[in-house]
Amino acid sequence: MAQVPEDIGCENKECIAKDECKRQVIAKNGTAREIQVFGGTADRKCGKFIQK
Repeated sequence: MAQVPEDIGCENKECIAKDECKRQVIAKNGTAREIQVFGGTADRKCGKFIQK
């Protein structure tokens, strides 16, 4: 899988992990340089979280 820059936020509202996803946090607080939808669904996580 290609490495995604850490400052890309996610605005996927359906992902079951949206409340624990760092991409959602930076999208909401305005620090993301770009916003995308990463494919999380209401049934599963998207698996594209920013790793510490």
